[in-house]
Amino acid sequence: MNRLGSQTSPYLRQHAGDPVDWYPWGDEALASAKELDRPLFVSIGYSSCHWCHVMGHESFADPTTAEMMNRHFVSVKVDREERPDLDAVYMEALQAATGRGGWPMSVFATPEGLPFLAGTYFPDRARNGMPSFREVLDAVVEAWDTRRHDVVEQARALKAAVADRLGPSEPSVGRGEAARRADVLCDQAVEQLASVFDPRDGGFGSAPKFPQPLLLDLLLRDHVRTGAAASLDIAERTLEAMASGGIYDHLGGGFARYSVDQHWDVPHFEKMLCDQALIARVYLHAWQLDDDPRWLQVLEETLSYVLRELRDPGGGLYSAQDADSQGAEGRYYLWSAEELTSVLGPALGAEAADFYGVTPEGNFEGRTVLHCARRGELLRPPPIETARSQLFAARAGRVRPGLDDKIITEWNAMMCSTLVEAAAATGRDDWSNTAEQIATFLLEHLRRADGRVLRSWCQGRASLPGYAADYAWLADCCTRLGELTGNPRWTTEAVTIARQLLRLFTDEGHGGLYTTGADAAPLVVRPRDLHDGATPAAGSVAAVALARLGALVCDDELSAAAERIVDAVGAELLAAPSSFAEMLLAAALVEDGPVEIVVTGDRADLVRAARRRFLPGAVLAWRSPAAKLPAGLGAAVPFESPLLAGREDGFGYVCRRGACLAPVDSVDALLSALDTAVGSP
Repeated sequence: MNRLGSQTSPYLRQHAGDPVDWYPWGDEALASAKELDRPLFVSIGYSSCHWCHVMGHESFADPTTAEMMNRHFVSVKVDREERPDLDAVYMEALQAATGRGGWPMSVFATPEGLPFLAGTYFPDRARNGMPSFREVLDAVVEAWDTRRHDVVEQARALKAAVADRLGPSEPSVGRGEAARRADVLCDQAVEQLASVFDPRDGGFGSAPKFPQPLLLDLLLRDHVRTGAAASLDIAERTLEAMASGGIYDHLGGGFARYSVDQHWDVPHFEKMLCDQALIARVYLHAWQLDDDPRWLQVLEETLSYVLRELRDPGGGLYSAQDADSQGAEGRYYLWSAEELTSVLGPALGAEAADFYGVTPEGNFEGRTVLHCARRGELLRPPPIETARSQLFAARAGRVRPGLDDKIITEWNAMMCSTLVEAAAATGRDDWSNTAEQIATFLLEHLRRADGRVLRSWCQGRASLPGYAADYAWLADCCTRLGELTGNPRWTTEAVTIARQLLRLFTDEGHGGLYTTGADAAPLVVRPRDLHDGATPAAGSVAAVALARLGALVCDDELSAAAERIVDAVGAELLAAPSSFAEMLLAAALVEDGPVEIVVTGDRADLVRAARRRFLPGAVLAWRSPAAKLPAGLGAAVPFESPLLAGREDGFGYVCRRGACLAPVDSVDALLSALDTAVGSP
């Protein structure tokens, strides 16, 4: 066993038996590299990454390759999910050097950690124009030993490029300019998405296709804002195509990471918690808009997958399931016509094969990834529902994909927020209870005694200080739990977390947020997470959460912090609005203020009516008569929303920045007031 056997990351522990003398990232690795005068080899990946496994089997498990690495390098393994800060720094170096990115990431750096060469997967033998990994090792050793000056100069150049990419930009637009132009920027972003929309298969661009839930949610919000039918059409045609394709698990629910083909049929099979949280949220919002039962079915099945397959007995949620099973990609999910007949019998097997597009030739290595052969036919007739249940039971006997059982604060809080929204809209108490259990787990197991939030937990051990994204999502989910439960305990927690977020991560000079806290060990560059991508940037989540929480508790400091975060990316937002899908929501909230819905007294009917609508720019203040503060809250004072103060019981109020419509006492009147304040698509 090398040094990785004691690590909390399952990905690192996967490599504990390698003949490579791996180090985890830290002072020991850097000190060894300096003492031995060797370059660092930094390998960054994650446990459900297929090509990470391939490179591990081909190279890191090979004694000859390992001997070269041990003789000439100090080799470091990094789990990108535990260390998004390192991943961000070295990914920028990779993209600056090669124009592309991906995992596994293979970075060669000086003993100080400055990258000078970066790539992704290297095969064990040269092929397809790629050098073998051993050839790369030889070239680096030769350069390090004979052309050190060139290596150091390259490292300095890459450091400058990384600093330019991740560092703050000087403000080039006036304060508040991006927020004032929020509507125009949304229009521009929607135009950009329409120009790359695939009208035949849904989604944007060509293969490989990613779900891109943030862009779909932007389109749904645009429909709410403007009533534009085109925005809803693009979003829902994409949702239909995704749920019809093999990227969706038609037996067990949940979505794979992405599709390798144009039609969404053949996925890269890994399933990640963060994807389920964001994709489920979009299907929820679509259902709230048009009451289509297909969207509710996908939502329910996706959340069912998460709570069945990824739930820790203590209440948290695991990170991912692997793409591989028994050493082969996707084996767990593939079917042949003969297997369907064996499980279902000839008649039902033939019907299921027709419904799920199972053919003799298959669509993946001679077998079939199940998909809806007739696109959009998501609501299953009774015989297919029976077949689905039987196939699911049969599949459960196969060897399951590997499980990454670490619990990440950011992703758990993200799913908690989705569960809260889903519970509020559907009235599902089980989802509400689960959301509270997740949040309770995070606050009990991923927060130190001094209040410092931590990044990840695995098998009883928490490690690493939390990042800005961990704090932002935790503040968001606690705020939403306060709105869901009517219990001020959660709002109190949200305020505490939000204030610590600002204290630890604010860039005082430029107003945005750093990825790492002020108490973190220094890196080559202190990174900043700016653009919304597969997941929203920490600043985007924080700005939305702070704007909503500031309105809910009438805290001008929190609201002003949201405005500063939007201002910090103002120039970038103006230049490329579709790269800031979540930040556009923050900009609108900063400019217009959230719609404040206040329900006083015991009016559960008004609370239910407000929750059923998709209201992306609203907050809800009410007080549950049953809300009780649990023991152990410490010195925190319960934070009742000031929006409730001084208002007569039994009414609903719809306000924005202190200007209120007339109070209402019926569901119809409340919905009419919301149409006036928000718009009716």
